[in-house]
Amino acid sequence: MTHDLPATGYTDGDVDTNSSEVTSLETLADQRFSRRQALFRGAGATTMAFMGTALLAACSDGDDDNASSVTISAGANAATSSGRLVTLTGSPASGTSGIASTAWGQTSGTTVTLTGTGSTVSFIAPAVSTATDLVFTFAVVETGGHSQTAQTTVRVSPSALGFTAVPHGLADVVAVPSGYTVTVMTRLGDPLSAGTAAYANNGSDTDFAHRIGDHGDALHFFGLSTAGARDDASSTRGLMVQNHENLNVQYLHPNGPTNVSTGPRPADEALKEIEAHGVSVAEYKDVGSRKWAYVQNSTFNRRITPNTPMAFNGPAAGSAMLFTAYSPTGKTGRGTINNCANGITPWATNLTCEENWAGYFRRDAADDAKRTVREMTAISRYGVTSRTGNFAWSTANSTDSIYTKWNATITGATAADDYRNEFNQYGWVVEIDPYDPASTPRKRTALGRMGHEGAFVRAVAGQKLGVYMGDDSRREYLYKFVSSTTYAAADAASTSRLAMGDKYLDAGTLYVAKFNADGSGQWLPLVFGQVPNRAASGSTPAYVFADQADILVNTRLAADAVGATPMDRPEWTAGNPVTGEIYLTLTNNNAAGRPLNGTDAANPRHYNDPKGAANTAQYGNPNGHIIRLREDGDTTAATTFKWDIYLFGADATDADPTNVNISGLTVDNDFSSPDGCYFSRDTNPAGQINPVLWIETDDGAMTDRTNCMLLAALPGKVGDGGAKTITNKDSTGATATQATIAGKAASAATLRRFLVGPVQCEITGIDMTPDGRTLFVGIQHPGEDGSVTAPSSHWPDSQTGTAAATVRPRSAIVAITKDDGGVIAL
Repeated sequence: MTHDLPATGYTDGDVDTNSSEVTSLETLADQRFSRRQALFRGAGATTMAFMGTALLAACSDGDDDNASSVTISAGANAATSSGRLVTLTGSPASGTSGIASTAWGQTSGTTVTLTGTGSTVSFIAPAVSTATDLVFTFAVVETGGHSQTAQTTVRVSPSALGFTAVPHGLADVVAVPSGYTVTVMTRLGDPLSAGTAAYANNGSDTDFAHRIGDHGDALHFFGLSTAGARDDASSTRGLMVQNHENLNVQYLHPNGPTNVSTGPRPADEALKEIEAHGVSVAEYKDVGSRKWAYVQNSTFNRRITPNTPMAFNGPAAGSAMLFTAYSPTGKTGRGTINNCANGITPWATNLTCEENWAGYFRRDAADDAKRTVREMTAISRYGVTSRTGNFAWSTANSTDSIYTKWNATITGATAADDYRNEFNQYGWVVEIDPYDPASTPRKRTALGRMGHEGAFVRAVAGQKLGVYMGDDSRREYLYKFVSSTTYAAADAASTSRLAMGDKYLDAGTLYVAKFNADGSGQWLPLVFGQVPNRAASGSTPAYVFADQADILVNTRLAADAVGATPMDRPEWTAGNPVTGEIYLTLTNNNAAGRPLNGTDAANPRHYNDPKGAANTAQYGNPNGHIIRLREDGDTTAATTFKWDIYLFGADATDADPTNVNISGLTVDNDFSSPDGCYFSRDTNPAGQINPVLWIETDDGAMTDRTNCMLLAALPGKVGDGGAKTITNKDSTGATATQATIAGKAASAATLRRFLVGPVQCEITGIDMTPDGRTLFVGIQHPGEDGSVTAPSSHWPDSQTGTAAATVRPRSAIVAITKDDGGVIAL
């Protein structure tokens, strides 16, 4: 199939008209038969073609619900739109004495790849910017040498969402539009080696170093050729790389965890929980007609856990702030944890992002007095304040560093004697080569240390490489890294993939964003010598930066110092492959983080979204929004940009239509707490000309009405809306106005709900095959509020039938395909 289709208009190409050797089917039929006789075997196909034309034309306004593939008989014409499957059929005229061959060929129009041979072929309608005619010729060669031809024209219209919106739902299944099929793929605990037993799902399972981890998050499909080499164009075999963010710890053990809050923890329980974090690599394979399975014994399969050796690269590598008993030089480390969103490099490596890592570490009360004032300022800013650490792992063993490294209390004479700095080894973007299971992942310190939520890479030949990153906590910031080296497209094909990361990700400038009220913005450099001291605030003293490594280890403090704009939980970043615009999901904020007098143009709302029958108050910005920006000059190295708010989340049923439901959402496309975002790949029509944006939710505010969801959108551009003044209201009834810049309101043609997940899940992780005909989606922590004795979800067992009451839920990936074989969403 052609993956990169040009958006050209119709060109009337020459057609062979040599009547001495070629007779048209139509003329032949006139000579031999009455026009009342069907030119093709049966009139049904011709009738279908014309019915299809009428139906598609009627849907040209974008409300193309449940659009299906189109079948066209030779000589008939039809209409379709980008991404739809088109089948061409032909038969010789009745009475033809003998047939030597039949074949279809394209005569004119945007080039497509015809699949099949003989009388029936198919193709995916290409991406077009305006209605474009594709002309095909069906030729029959008779045994006597005579030829017959018939010409068929297919008019292709620009992309349109081609499915009926999935309604709100509270069922324990993954619901998708009619005409689509869901296949459950790798699940929590599935084995990744031939010798690992199937998952019992009763708490008895061990060896998560060879099993799929828990809380699957961001994912990406890296193509493999039939020979097992990197193949970016492969849509039938690949490596699924998935993050594992956290745990439904209650389901991992036979009767739940032991002393999980305080310790001491049994070592076997702690080890299982540690290994269930990190990243997995699993081979996926299309076993035929987009029927997907995973390969348990693939040599590519791999688990990367909090125990996996790591290398530090970039300006902070070797800093004394990274010294530990395991790494007295600060250039190596062990493990990655709380891996949330991701990024993909042009040279086919995975960037996994360490998000909420701070809570895993224990610091005893006596540790505070042993720290310098500077250390305590940094510790406080990053929230390394727990006295037990998440899951109390450090209590499982007093000598084995797999466990003791989670205790950051100062116990030795120097940093090389204990793990006082272990938390500084986390909070980074980690580069992984999925094609080399023996490679050592590299932590890229030039990209800064924070609660990394994503690392979208924008690579444009002749420009500096750009990496856009959110820091997922309330009132944190949006960052951009710009490489020192200009990007060369040829480097994308390098087989020395991690060396390409050294070239582009180890040297450059880290910036943080400031959003101005007039729709402009600045990228503020975080460069030693240009960053002022972080001023004292209340009881927090001033912080004086020592060098660039200090700025990168304590990036939040540097962003504070330069006056960046605090945002409403900056999460995933994604880039429109056509316009280059960057989208950032801002999941939500509460009344403390975004009070009535604390709004700004980029985070403009303070309101209430009452929840449930009790009308529980939820003040602040409980539904979140999505902001987008366009670099001035469309260059990654720009230091200024333009922005607007693309969409405002809202519960359409009861939200104030003027001041809360600003994007005009309806029950078919309303949403809350946007989290994951992703543009369809530009190797298929869904990612070309007007790319489809996918929006995933991690919602708690609207879950009385519906489970979390996935939406598909055809967004516009920065500046397609205008200025807006909002009237906000707090719990006392006080009001205040806030000016902002809103994008064009949504409509049924531009935003629809595509999927609703099972009970208490989060929709996390998304990618598609290069041809756009399979969509992979992560379903995280179904039944997270249940217990061993009363699981609140039984998914994925509930996907295909009634599950037993004691079946424990499991995070998993689903593969979604369109039954007619077309491109997903179109």
